[in-house]
This record gives sequence, C-alpha cells and structure tokens, in this order.
Amino acid sequence: MMRKASAFGSMLLFSTALTAPALAQDAAPVQSAPTGARSQAPDTAGSASAPAEEQVEVSIPGGGGNTGNDIVVTGRYIPNIIKQTSEVVSVLSASDIARTGEGDIAGALQRVTGLSVVGEGFVYVRGLGDRYSLSLLNGSPLPSPDPLKRVVPLDIFPSSLIASGMVQKSYSPNFPGEYGGGVINLTTLSTPKESFLQVGGSVAYDTETTRLLGYTYYGSKSDWLGYDSGTRDAPGFIKEAGDANAVIPAAQAATLSNTRTTLLQRLTDTPANWSADISGGTRFDLGGVRVGVIASAGISNTWITRDSARETGDDDGDIQKAFRTVSTDNRILVNGLFGLGFEFGQHKVRLTNLYIHDTVKQGRLESGYNRFASLDPAPGSPDPQMIQGTSWAERQLYDLQGAAELRFGALSVDLRGTYANTKRTSPYEREFSYIYNVAADDYVNDLSGGSQRATIAFSDLNEDLYGAGIDVGYSLPTERSIKVTAGYAYTDMDRTSSRYFFRYTPRVSAPIAQLRPDLLLSRDVILNQNLSLSPESAAGATAYDAKLRIHAGYGMAEIELFDGFRIQGGARYETADQTVRSSGGFTPTALSNDYWLPSLTFTWNFRENMQLRLHGSKTIARPQFRELAPQQYQDFTTNRTFVGNALLQDSELKNAEGRFEWFFARDQRMSVAAFYKDISNPIEGVGFLDTSSGTLLYGFANAPKAKLYGAEVEFQKYLPLDGLFKGDLFATKRAVIIANYTYSNSELEVGNQQIFDPFPTAGAVTRVAANTVFRDGAAMTGQSDHLVNLQLGVEDTDHLSQLTLLFNYASDRVTTRGPGNQVDYIEKPGVRLDIVYRQGIRTTFGEIELKAEARNLTRTDYREEQSFSNGNVVRVNSYRQGALFSFGASMKF
Repeated sequence: MMRKASAFGSMLLFSTALTAPALAQDAAPVQSAPTGARSQAPDTAGSASAPAEEQVEVSIPGGGGNTGNDIVVTGRYIPNIIKQTSEVVSVLSASDIARTGEGDIAGALQRVTGLSVVGEGFVYVRGLGDRYSLSLLNGSPLPSPDPLKRVVPLDIFPSSLIASGMVQKSYSPNFPGEYGGGVINLTTLSTPKESFLQVGGSVAYDTETTRLLGYTYYGSKSDWLGYDSGTRDAPGFIKEAGDANAVIPAAQAATLSNTRTTLLQRLTDTPANWSADISGGTRFDLGGVRVGVIASAGISNTWITRDSARETGDDDGDIQKAFRTVSTDNRILVNGLFGLGFEFGQHKVRLTNLYIHDTVKQGRLESGYNRFASLDPAPGSPDPQMIQGTSWAERQLYDLQGAAELRFGALSVDLRGTYANTKRTSPYEREFSYIYNVAADDYVNDLSGGSQRATIAFSDLNEDLYGAGIDVGYSLPTERSIKVTAGYAYTDMDRTSSRYFFRYTPRVSAPIAQLRPDLLLSRDVILNQNLSLSPESAAGATAYDAKLRIHAGYGMAEIELFDGFRIQGGARYETADQTVRSSGGFTPTALSNDYWLPSLTFTWNFRENMQLRLHGSKTIARPQFRELAPQQYQDFTTNRTFVGNALLQDSELKNAEGRFEWFFARDQRMSVAAFYKDISNPIEGVGFLDTSSGTLLYGFANAPKAKLYGAEVEFQKYLPLDGLFKGDLFATKRAVIIANYTYSNSELEVGNQQIFDPFPTAGAVTRVAANTVFRDGAAMTGQSDHLVNLQLGVEDTDHLSQLTLLFNYASDRVTTRGPGNQVDYIEKPGVRLDIVYRQGIRTTFGEIELKAEARNLTRTDYREEQSFSNGNVVRVNSYRQGALFSFGASMKF
C-alpha cells in the first residue's frame, strides 16, 4: 500500500524538473481556487494495582516530615499523599502510568483532570497555556531544550523513567512563584525494592505513515541514531558572518555540505516505528547504609507523515495562499538514567543523572498558489509555486541532581542541588522556492528572490541552569499538630541563542533556473555564477544572551486547629533579575521585580472519608526568553515564524479554589471543585500579516487583564466481578472506572489601554491601543471549554492482566490571535479513542509483559481553522491523523 503520487511525477527523480507533493492515497485534493510522600519506589514491572494502597514515591521541596497520620487522624481512606499536603493535588503512580500505556509522560498526564496536551508535548493546566505551567524534576527546576518554550516538552520523558507524576493545582510557598496553572513534578525511579533486570521493545504501525509515501534525505550515516556524524558541522565563517551581518563569498559558500543536506528523496515505503529499552537495579547493605542502584537506557525511532492543507486568507476569509504540504518527520529519542540512593536510619540521599537526546529530521515538499506574489494557477497548469525544505534539529538535556532528606525526630532538613544543561542545534535548515514557467513547462528558480530563492539557516541554543535549596521543618511538641517550615531557593539560568539566516544571491540571473536543488547549489554553479550568501535583513536579531537569577525565601505553617480541621498558610518572597540582550540594535530587556506571594488553605476533614478544601493565593508568570528575544525562529511542525517582544512585562495572578473530596473506599474517590483566576498583564500570542508579501509572523503582547473560572469533577471506582459473575475466572477480576470532566471559561478584558507594540522596529519603543491587538471577551489561547477523560477497564488483582479503553475529548481552543482584524485561529482537537491491553506471563526465567495498543481509533483529524461570519473557512493547518497500532514485550529477570 502506497500513498499515490500526484500527476506531476515524483520529486527529485529527475534532472531538470520538480514535482508537486504527493497526496495521501485517500485524501481529498486541495482546492486550487478559493472555496510529598517518600516511600519505596514502586515495582517497575507495573503490576496491576492490588487492593492495598500503593506506595507512591514523590520528591518535592519541603515535602518531608509528615508521617501521613499526624494531621488528619480520622482520614481512614484518604491516601497518604493527599494527607501529606493541604493543597489540591493529582498523582499518577507507576501503575496509573502503566495502565494508560502511554510511551511518554505527556501522554499519561493528559488523563489527569483539567490537563490537556497541546502541540509537541506541552501540558496545559485548566486551559492555561504552557507558559503558566511549572515543570520540576525531583523538586528541582529544569531548563527547556526548545527555543520556543521555557517549560520542558514532557513528551521527551519516557514513562519508563518516571516513578510518579504529581500535579498540584493550588499554590503553596515551598514551590517557585511562577505558578499560574499548576506545578508538574516528575519523580524519577530511585531505590528499587529488589534486584531486577528488564529488557523490552516494541513496534508500531501508523495507518497514515507506515509503508506509505513520505519524503526524506540522506544527511549522515548515523542519522538513524539521532546523531549527526559530522556532515552538518557548521564552519566558523557562518558565525563570523552572522555576527557581523556580512556577506559570505562564493568561495566559502561552495564548501558547505550540499547534496547530503539538499537532495529530497521519495520514501516509498516508510518504515514502522520501533523502540527498545533496558533497565536494571539492585539494593544492598554496606555497613549500616542501605544502597540502591538503578540504571536505564532506551531508544525509539518513529516516523510521521502529515499531508496538510495550509491556507492564508484576507480579512474576509478569501484565500490568498493555499498550499498542499507533505512533510515527514523522523524522530529519534535516546535516553539514559543512572541513580544512586542511600538510606541510613531515617535519612535518605538521592543522586540522579538524566540524559535525553531528541532529534527530528524532516523532509518537506509543498505546492500551491500565492496571490500576494501574483502567482495564480493557470488553467490546466500545475500549481504555480513549489517549495522544498529539509531540516535537522537535535535537542539534548542533561541533568545532575543531588538531594538529601534528613530526619532528626521532629526536625527535618531537606537539601538539594542541581546542574542542568540543555542544547538545541539545527544546522542546514534549507528551503528552495520554485515557480512554474508555462513557456518552459517546468519549475524554475533563478535565485532572484521573492518566489524564486534558496535559503539556509544555522540555529544553536545552549542553556545552563544551577539551582540549590534548603528546607527546614519542625513539628512542635504540642497537643495539636503544628508544623512550621522555612526554606531558601536559588536559581540561575543563562542562555545563549543564535540563528544565522542567509539567502543565495547570484551575480546576475542566469540560465540555471531549471536545475534541481542539489545541482542548483553545486560547487561548479556556485563558483561559476558567483553565488554568495547574503544575510536576510528581515531575520530579526541573529543572536541573544538571556539571564534569569532568582533568590527566594519562604515560611509557612500547618496547624491542626481541632480534630479534622487544619490550616496551612505562609508566604514566599521572590526577587528576580531577568535580562535579554540581542544583536542588531533591538531594545534590550531588563526586568527587576520582587514579590510577596501569600497562600492560605483550609482543610476540613469533617467525616473519616470526606474533606473540604478552600484555597486562596497570589502567583506570577514571567515572560519566557523566547517571548522577549526579537529573534525569528522557524517552527517546522507548523511551518510558522515566531519573533519575540523585548517589552513584555510580568503577569500577576490571584487564585481561588474550593474542593470537596470523598474517598469512599481504598483507592476510590470522587471530587468536585470550582476555581477562579484573575490575571493582570497576561501574555498572549498574536499574529501579524504583511499584506505586501503574505508573510505571517507570530509574536507576543501583554493584554490588560483576563479572568478564568471553571469547575471539575473526578470519579474513580473499582467493581469486583466475582459478585456479578460466577466461576473462578472472575474470582480476582475487577472493573475499573476512572472519569473526569473539566469546564473552564476565560475572557480577555480589553479596552483602549495603551500596550507595547508586539511588532516594533529595531530599537523602537512604541505603544498601541490594546483593542487594536486583542478583542474584548475573547478566550485565552489554549483554553478549551470542555475536557473529558474516561477510562473503562478490566484488570486482575492477582497478576498483571489489564484491558483498558481510554476516551479523551477536548473542545475547540484558540491557538493564536488572527492577524490584524481577522478572527482567531481555532484548533479542533475533537475525540480520541484508545485501547490498551497488558498481560503478564510468569515463567521460570522471569516475568514477561505483553502490551498491545490501538491509538486514535476514531481517526480524528488535526484541524486548525479560521471561520468568518460570511461563511468562509480558512484551513490554517489541517491534516489527517492515522490510527496507531503497536505491540511490545518486555521481560523482567
């Protein structure tokens, strides 16, 4: 089975002509005209939950000291992790993660009440964008390897490395103040219960990708491992010319890697996805110290082809640009973890090394028409414009952490330190634009600019993060439980980023126009035609340096006022200096702010299995580095260009929440909550359309105010099947029902207040009326009114045997503001249906786990559109998403 090629032939199987991208076999053609607990680590085998309470390992700042029964003495069924915090939390244990069958933690987290995953692994809490989510690893901050984000894309974390994922939605002062929607704390595996060795692997078939037509290019011989072998090494003159905004002469341009990074090829039989992993651990006594060692390594290689419709319209929704884009991403994820744990007396010490290397290799071919460039289709002729792109992006995260949890009776001392480095390199981002010449009956590119051009870019990002903290807690010797905690935290983030963007410019237009891309830029042509590399003037700042230094101190107390009633209150003081200095004369950023961030929570455990929480707090959200840096960045997933705004300001949030929780049996519960947030200066994405060229830029601006409110319901129930069905087959079986629903609503409050222009010229500081950028009453970006998750399953409590149906629904949400006076871009996530089956088999050699998955059985398409009042619809980015079928097996010795 193959994806059918278009009538114009096959790209790059020719010597003098290009072709339009192939269409999906059954896809409709594009129209060419407008129409804290710290117990032992759970068993990594992921055995089914037994009726006894599962011990969940969670490592958070200042999370120690409570025994789990010194605050809510009547909470018979309330899990320890819930008792140990007065805040609103959701916890995914190892067995919870395993039940979802998700390969990465982002997929598992989207099953949590109020959470949704947008784009490439970015988690939204209660509809607030990823910029309002705080990601921690073992209680310490992480830098992001993505230049578009400061938060970490959580799909780079394989679920096999994670012991638990905790989401705390109400603020407490022991966490950093950048806490708009919530904190997501991942705890890595630590000391194992017993020695083990586990190996596993899987294969997967995607109905829209596997064995169908895609596009790729050679690159280097080690690409399949996610590492370049040296083919894409950038010579020193790239940086020198980029920093100096200078022209690179033909003699140097001719030395760049050409064919291996340029020649796009048809992949007529796209491979299946596969993964492999190995992990092991042991524990032993050394003197009076219990020592635990754990190590894990894995690799996955996945392919996804998107056959997309991408359109741009004017203010009335009339189509101005319409392209069919076929892009193939080959993603290779390599990960490794090595951890040491030490336990002596009541003390624990944890050392963790984490390495993640995430690579995406993309080949892209698109064709269509562009009215901005006067490229309208001629009757009976192919699409007037053809664009080819190749790219390679490596993201890498290394994290070294140390944590000591020391217990001296009523006194607890937590010490932690971390060093993390993140890198992203994207060399040889190439793009070629051809136009169809009717007289020549061929696609041509004379490199004259505009719609006939060839460009190349080199991007590099490096960020170092140092963090340290101490938390001291003391339980007073009083009749009623009183615990006081105080702490200090230091964070130092330092980022350098560069993107050097050049266009090939000939001495004169010459008869080289009909050459395919690699021949167009061959050494002989470059030298004979004197093709130089000129820096693109519209590329924004070529480089920037960014720093963020935070000093924070906090104090809080948790007091049991009477039986079942406790209060937790405190405040955090944060002072931060954030700077971004860019090349090219752009306005620098220098934010220096300090905040008092109070928090107060009441918890009333009025029955042994019921409690009520009321919470209020103030938090902040700082601009991210990429939002401040006026450097253009190309997102190849969406084919969009982003640019920052150096004049952004901090956002401030006032938060309120009420929650009722009923734990009616062990591991079974129901909760109902309502929440409200008032946000000053929220940062929202905005669009800008250059009507002369059709170039669409995405930037950022502070809206004056916004509010968000909503409610959520969660339910988890187990039903023993031996009472419903007779026979030994059902003696240890139970049904699992896990459901949650979140309703949220957000509104921007916008008038004629003056805000900083989101697209200022270099060095300019200009203001515009807020209602010329934002629409009063519009929803915040990323917020879905309705989120629904449902898990229905049958599992065995005696051994591993689970069959789970997972249903997920997210209603429409804004991805970005429409440019100028246009309507917003709306994403329609829709419904997804997954089935996961896990079966354990006990043998004399060890336990085998078999896992079969069927994902997106509804075949829900990705749709991002503009809908205009006159009935016009612009398909901003729409493509079919296939069903994914996978089979995996692992063996634990």
